[in-house]
Amino acid sequence: MAEGISVKPVPSITWADVDGREAALIQRCAARDEDACSELVTEHQRMVYQLSLNLLGDHNEALDLSQEVFLRVFRTIQGFRGQSALRTWIYRIVVNQARNRQRWWRRRHRAQQVSLDEHVRDHGDLPDPGNREAPDRLFGQKQLAERLRQSLDRLPFDQKTAIVLREIDGLSYDEIGFSLGIAVGTVKSRLARAREALRSQLRDV
Repeated sequence: MAEGISVKPVPSITWADVDGREAALIQRCAARDEDACSELVTEHQRMVYQLSLNLLGDHNEALDLSQEVFLRVFRTIQGFRGQSALRTWIYRIVVNQARNRQRWWRRRHRAQQVSLDEHVRDHGDLPDPGNREAPDRLFGQKQLAERLRQSLDRLPFDQKTAIVLREIDGLSYDEIGFSLGIAVGTVKSRLARAREALRSQLRDV
């Protein structure tokens, strides 16, 4: 049986726990209020794009996914019943849409990604004029960031997603559990495996 399928659901919150302003915004969006829909997009578009980018690693794909996510949000928001905070519910949609897209995108586009060395060779590398650190230290930091990105990309999608939600977006275990549709215990074990895999890959490098 696939990991995370047979688990107890994460405890839900109720409408009474949802912030009053947020509840009103959700209800207005469900009523197809265009101003409310625009307000929701404005409040969450940066988060949706950044998570999409972290999961897919491509700017254009992240933009396309962001549009898909908000279309999905507005198609399904009438069914929102306060089972989580609005932000966490949107995280769940991003993860599900990214998983669907990643299944075919990763195979087709990996060959188009260029390494940091290739980018510097082809385009040059302009230093930040406000940064006085030694050039070799800056380059070393960029190399480390590139190795981390490559190591993340080698992880199974579910492990990568758990790491991104925890270490980059700062979600709680409960929020990650809801976003991934798994129990908190599974979140912790998945994070442990992901971290060990990252450590192993970085040691090999």
